[in-house]
Amino acid sequence: MTARVYVDADEAVEGIRDGSTVLVGGFGMAGMPVRLIDALIRQGAEDLTVVSNNAGNGDKGLAALLAKRRVRRLVCSFPRQADSYVFDGLYRAGEIELEVVPQGTLAERMRAAGAGIGAFFCPTGAGTMLAEGKETRVIDGRTHVLEYPIKGDVALIGAYRADRMGNLVYRKTARNFGPVMATAATTVIAQVREVVDTGRIDPEAVVTPGIYVDRVVQEADA
Repeated sequence: MTARVYVDADEAVEGIRDGSTVLVGGFGMAGMPVRLIDALIRQGAEDLTVVSNNAGNGDKGLAALLAKRRVRRLVCSFPRQADSYVFDGLYRAGEIELEVVPQGTLAERMRAAGAGIGAFFCPTGAGTMLAEGKETRVIDGRTHVLEYPIKGDVALIGAYRADRMGNLVYRKTARNFGPVMATAATTVIAQVREVVDTGRIDPEAVVTPGIYVDRVVQEADA
């Protein structure tokens, strides 16, 4: 299988529908696929559920998508930081829904989706507001909370390098959520610094196998 390689990010995000669940990689701005998010803004899809580590930074990337009021619901671990003023304003105005998920649980819920796991018990959040309304079970003397997989219609992720089969490698902390998101979405679109011929990436260095990747966009300034 060969991933489709695009120069134009607008073409790469065609077909994302209103109401989609979109997984967006990044830890802050590290690994944030800004070019793909900007293309999604121009594409016009709305009423989205976005799953990401945090709620956007400043006025770029995910924050810009939020500012356009295209996101109905946000699922994240860190909804507030010094520069999350776009989300903060929307939430205080009642214009966006929020589900807070502990960071490790967020990653594991997406990993579970990719692995075909129906649900799992996790101790994180037990006894707190995050567990309200959820099934719990005591395992080895400790209360665990039942968590369900998070599946995406689309994943927008950032990587360092891809080959023409879509195999991906990441650079340092930009690796963050990309690998699990790539397994958890129906359509995976990767923004990369460079695209190389198949065979140029050492198979032992591949983090996300190309079988998970549908579309690749090379950054304009790469």
